[in-house]
This record gives sequence, C-alpha cells and structure tokens, in this order.
Amino acid sequence: MKKSQTVRGQLSSKPRNPYALAARQKAAGSHDRHQTVRSLRRSEKQLLNVRLRQHDLNED
Repeated sequence: MKKSQTVRGQLSSKPRNPYALAARQKAAGSHDRHQTVRSLRRSEKQLLNVRLRQHDLNED
C-alpha cells in the first residue's frame, strides 16, 4: 500500500520572487569592494579635501 504524498512547508499567498532562484543558482553576492579604482579615487579626493581645509585654516 502506497502512502499519499504530503506537501511540506507553508504555503504563502505572496508570489515568489522570480529573480531569487536565479540569484541563488548563480551564487550571487555582494560586489568586491576591496581597493577598487573608485574607492582609491574617492579616498585620494577626501585626503586632498582634508589637506586643503587644513591649509585654509592655517592661512587665517
């Protein structure tokens, strides 16, 4: 005698995200943010602004 198949888990009334499965299969994640060209440019620009502010304060 066969047992009937049962559905496990909760059924949600909310539709599923069609992109979630694709992202999970691709092992998608956050982008690598370590020492990219953009971050280097930004840090150099911030350093320049700090030095300019210090220079302006020393002149006064």
